[in-house]
Amino acid sequence: MAGWAVVRRMVSHPLGREFYERDVVEVARDLIGCVVEHDGASGVIVETEAYHDSEPACHAFAGLTPRTATLFGPPGRAYVYRSYGVHAMLNAVSEEEGVGAAALIRALEPVEGISGMRARRGVERLRDLCSGPGKLTQALGVSLGLNGVDLASGPVLIRSRPAAWQDVAIVAGPRIGITKAVELPWRFCAAGSRFLSRRAGPA
Repeated sequence: MAGWAVVRRMVSHPLGREFYERDVVEVARDLIGCVVEHDGASGVIVETEAYHDSEPACHAFAGLTPRTATLFGPPGRAYVYRSYGVHAMLNAVSEEEGVGAAALIRALEPVEGISGMRARRGVERLRDLCSGPGKLTQALGVSLGLNGVDLASGPVLIRSRPAAWQDVAIVAGPRIGITKAVELPWRFCAAGSRFLSRRAGPA
């Protein structure tokens, strides 16, 4: 894994605000193949979903509240919230400030800090470490206390695609695990990845 770290840092850099200050659907798609890292562990993003305040599946649909304030803030920040009272969920705030939009990071292919991921998750099989939005935050040690941090300066970083992922094939389809706006094709997956939270393709 040390070799991967050296190569990645030679060809990859933290994504700046301009990357996120765009249509959230484009951001969610373009995050596939990028690298998330925190606390000595990292993984390549293989699955995302886009959420926008214009549609009812997004937390920001209800407007500006203490919970959604980060969503309406500067692009390029982490929006971390608790799902079902258990799991932290990592999102990348997108579009211009004042618009509530974010890309949910749904799954990673683990690449660094595997032993630490296994210890945090309590599982051994590589494909089970980050194959879901709650799993990946547990594996990386991302907690609610990181809500609002800058994804370009850390401690949670998202880096650009390394060379091996520049031309990744991407499959789009409906978002999963929601009951509203289910028709929107705003879920993006790395084609053929075995690390997805659920098989890619039509619902």
